[in-house]
Parts: sequence; structure tokens; C-alpha cells
Amino acid sequence: MDESSETHDGTTEETVRVWLVERTYSDDEQNLIVLTYATPDGRRDFRKERALTSFSDDRPTTAALDVSPTDLGTVSDEETREQYAAEIERLREQYGPDDAI
Repeated sequence: MDESSETHDGTTEETVRVWLVERTYSDDEQNLIVLTYATPDGRRDFRKERALTSFSDDRPTTAALDVSPTDLGTVSDEETREQYAAEIERLREQYGPDDAI
């Protein structure tokens, strides 16, 4: 993919950049962490589960991911969207998209 198709926020025609907004323990299974990433406007989210033990290996959790638009969910709650957008603004001031956090 050529660089000209990338926007200022990392979004391309094939991917959408999402930023880490939340880490929680899974309710269903022990030793799972749910990483929630969201679009900068907080309207769409992407959830990724990782085993707690995977945080000790060489796979860092990055500040942002580029994901397929078809993998995104919709954030219906306005308060949650605002919370996600504010968290992303704060995160973007401190980290680059590929920085481990």
C-alpha cells in the first residue's frame, strides 16, 4: 500500500487506526486480559483478548493498532464514547502508535 493513501491518523482504505483505551480482566475466564481499542472519536471499538502470561513474552502491547473496519464494533453509549475519545487524546500526547505501553 502506498503512503499517499494513509491519512494523518494512520487510517487507510483497508485499515482503521484504533488506540488502547481500556484493560480489564475477563469475566468469563481467569488469566485473560481484554484490551479495548477505539477510534479517535470513540464511536467504534476493537477488543482483543490476551492470556495474562503472554505479557511476559516479546509481544508488546502497543498504543495503537491498525485493524480492518469489519473487525470494529459500535460504541452505542455516548458517555463511553466521550470517555474513549478523551483517553485517546491523552494517550496520543504521550505515545506514538507503535510505542509499547
